[in-house]
Amino acid sequence: MKARRPIGMFSSLKAELSVLIVLASSIAFILAWQFLKWGWSGWLAMPLSMIVALSFTYLFSHGLTAPLRQMRDAAKAMADGDYTVRVKTATDSRDEIGQLARSFNEMAEELEHADQMRRDMVANVSHELRTPVSALQALVENMADGVVEPTPANLEGILDQTHKLSDLIAFLLDMSRVEAGAASLEIEIFDFGEFIDDTVKPLEIADGGHAHDIHLQVPEHLRMEGDPNRLRQLFTNIIANALKHSPDGTSVLIETHEDETNGTVVTNVVNYGSQIPEEARSLIFRRYVKGAGRPGTGSGGTGLGLSIARWAAGLHGGTVKVVPDDRGANFEITLPKYHITEDERTASGT
Repeated sequence: MKARRPIGMFSSLKAELSVLIVLASSIAFILAWQFLKWGWSGWLAMPLSMIVALSFTYLFSHGLTAPLRQMRDAAKAMADGDYTVRVKTATDSRDEIGQLARSFNEMAEELEHADQMRRDMVANVSHELRTPVSALQALVENMADGVVEPTPANLEGILDQTHKLSDLIAFLLDMSRVEAGAASLEIEIFDFGEFIDDTVKPLEIADGGHAHDIHLQVPEHLRMEGDPNRLRQLFTNIIANALKHSPDGTSVLIETHEDETNGTVVTNVVNYGSQIPEEARSLIFRRYVKGAGRPGTGSGGTGLGLSIARWAAGLHGGTVKVVPDDRGANFEITLPKYHITEDERTASGT
C-alpha cells in the first residue's frame, strides 16, 4: 500500500508550505490566547504554544520530505547496482515532489530495463559468437590434422564464418557509435533506385534457400542527398529484419515514393508474413530488444539492428516507424530528399 502524506492535494509545493505556515501560526496564536484566558503566565503560555506549533510543523514537514528521503536511499541502492528500488511515497500527489517521485520511478524502470537488456545482450552475443567460432575451430583443426583437405569449398566455409564474425563486430561498433553520439556523415547525391538495388542484392544472396521474393517498386531517376554508407546500414537492417521475420516462401515489398509537399522520400518495407502488436511497435526500436526470428531459426539476432536503423535515420533528420497495414508488418522510412544540417533542424525546431 502506498504511504500517504498529510499534505499532497495541492499542485504546488509553495502552496503547501504556505498552508503549513498559516496553520502552525494559527495553532500557536489560538493556544497562547487560550492559555492566557485560563490565567496562565505568559512565560509559560508562549513557550508551550511554540512547542505545540513546532511539533505540528515537524509532523507535516516530515511527510513533505519523506519522498526525498526515499529517493536518497533509492539513489544509493541504484549506485550499488540495485535497479529494482522504487519511491512509494507521494506518487499520487500533484505537487512538484509528486512529479519528481513519478519521474524518478520512470527513470528507475528505464535503468532496470537497460540493465536487463545489457545482461541479455551479453548472453546473445556469446551465443552468436559461439557458432562461428566453433565452426572455425573445427574446420581449422581438421585441416591441421589432415582430416580434411583445404579445398575451395572448405576455405569458403571458413570465409563464411569469418563474415558472420565481421558482421557481429560491425554491429557492436555501430552500437558504440550510437551510445557515443557519433554523427559523421559524408553527404553526396546518388540515384535511389540504384542504391536500393545494390543494397538488396547481397541480402538476396544471404537469404539462401528461404525462397523469399523481394518486390521492388522504386521510381526511376529518383535522386536524393545523404550518406550512402549510413543509409545502407539503415535499409540493410530494416530489409534483413523483414526477411528474418518472414516465413519461408513469403514476399517482402519495398515500395518508395516521393512526397513533394514535405520534400521527403518515403519507403515502406512490408513483410507479408507477420504482424507486430501495436504495443510493441515502439519497443522494438529500443536497444538490445531481441525479436523471435522467423519460425525455425531459433534466434532473433542481437537486438541491435532496428536501434541502429533508427539512429542512422535520425542522423539524416528522418524517421523509422511501424505503421498499421493489414498486409503485414510495415516499416515506414521517411528521409529528407535534400540533406538538412543539424543547425537547420535546430532552427526549424525539428
